[in-house]
Amino acid sequence: MISALCFVKVAPGKVNQVGEALAAIPGVRTVYSVTGSVDLVTIIEVPGHEGVADVVGSFTAAADGIVSTETHVAFRTYRRDDIDAGFSIGA
Repeated sequence: MISALCFVKVAPGKVNQVGEALAAIPGVRTVYSVTGSVDLVTIIEVPGHEGVADVVGSFTAAADGIVSTETHVAFRTYRRDDIDAGFSIGA
């Protein structure tokens, strides 16, 4: 499974509309409205790299008001649950 984060800048007054539209796209796991230089952060989970391109490519068709996107593919996850599970193997 490939995970990616896509940072989305949105036209003024469109955050709720765009956020709801993006959340309805298959492959988008979660959409967060955030503070800072971007308006929304989407978490994408798809079977392969081509799926990331397909999901991000569908953003502008699904939601009017997107100014720009910046996508980052995740290499590794650092979660406390995963680390603890590794230490309990064979115990």
